[in-house]
Amino acid sequence: MKKYNYPIVKTLLDTDAYKLHMQQAVFFFYKNVNVVSDFICRGPNILGSYSHVLLDQINMMESLSLSHEEYLYMNSFPFFKKEYLHWLKNFRYNIKQVKVNNHHGQLRIRISGLWKEVILWEVPILSLISEIFHKNHYPEVTPEIAVDYLNLKLKKFFNYTKNLDLSRLKIIDFGTRRRFSYDVQYSIVKRLKKQFPFLVGSSNYHISRILKLSPVGTQAHEWFQAHQQISSNLKYSQSLALKIWLCQYKKHLGIALTDCITMDSFLRDFNLFLSKSYQGMRHDSGDPIQWAKKALKHYNRLGIDPSSKTLLFSDNLNFNTIITLYSKFNQKINIVFGIGTKLTCDIPNVKPLNIVIKLVKCNGKPVAKISDSPGKMFCLDKEFMKSLFKAFDLPLKNIK
Repeated sequence: MKKYNYPIVKTLLDTDAYKLHMQQAVFFFYKNVNVVSDFICRGPNILGSYSHVLLDQINMMESLSLSHEEYLYMNSFPFFKKEYLHWLKNFRYNIKQVKVNNHHGQLRIRISGLWKEVILWEVPILSLISEIFHKNHYPEVTPEIAVDYLNLKLKKFFNYTKNLDLSRLKIIDFGTRRRFSYDVQYSIVKRLKKQFPFLVGSSNYHISRILKLSPVGTQAHEWFQAHQQISSNLKYSQSLALKIWLCQYKKHLGIALTDCITMDSFLRDFNLFLSKSYQGMRHDSGDPIQWAKKALKHYNRLGIDPSSKTLLFSDNLNFNTIITLYSKFNQKINIVFGIGTKLTCDIPNVKPLNIVIKLVKCNGKPVAKISDSPGKMFCLDKEFMKSLFKAFDLPLKNIK
């Protein structure tokens, strides 16, 4: 097994933008909230043997901190507050919050502590697992090989779209969590910036800073999950999460994630005020075409011109699905595409990992993600899941 005597994650900013955006909101509104997150491998991979290498890398993260140059960079964005950035400059990863072990061949990870601290662990740990695994299984793969394959895909893309009007096409790199490696992600995004005019940003703050791209991200499922135990009324937890986000960011970072409880229940909560206040919605599970049709119908029903809003697609995209969705909806509403694993871990003969880290408890009580894709549903407590289904008027027969 490949060993490392150097840290793979070299900067605090090598993470997804929505983590820092959520962390700031948690810092101001929920300083004392405690959470628990668990690692889940959705695929058949046996990853327990990597636990010691992973733990070594996690221990190295204890020394990471925001540099002065990074602080100045973060301070250049209007939505970050100085109080938060000052705290972030003094932030250090607390390795005692992470428990890693090999349980009969299965990799077990549990992260526990204050939400404002725990929130930053997910992305680097997932990217570490992915890089450690892939470097051991595919040692022959280099960034050059990954870029060569990207070049082939881009050639096909340009040939296929030569008669299409792509003036409204916008694509974002969403590939940090399950990338083949940092070097592969950086090389691919660098190549896209140089030769692909439709790249408008990256979810990775470090890569965005280095390559002078726009960092992109709003909130993730954990924002809504935690509110299930923060809200005094479960039925209104999603509405509370949406309102608190507006209190923090107002006119900034206004794309709302729709599928923590299902798109239908989200739209019931996404009233006229919220629909007007948010810039748009993000798709992350279920049929993207049906989802977009529901979003358009929702805006039209409320008397909101869809052309003033944005739909961000971010579920399992590749260049072919992007072309299909763009052709279908680009004249009806502004659309943006966040492409992840099939950008930064799309290499011949390489099978990416299907791994996540999900919030499982908030303030000692269970939380859940329901999703619009049955395979993404998750909760450790079936009784709480039943309560959530009842609160949001969802059919109990769908609980597995």
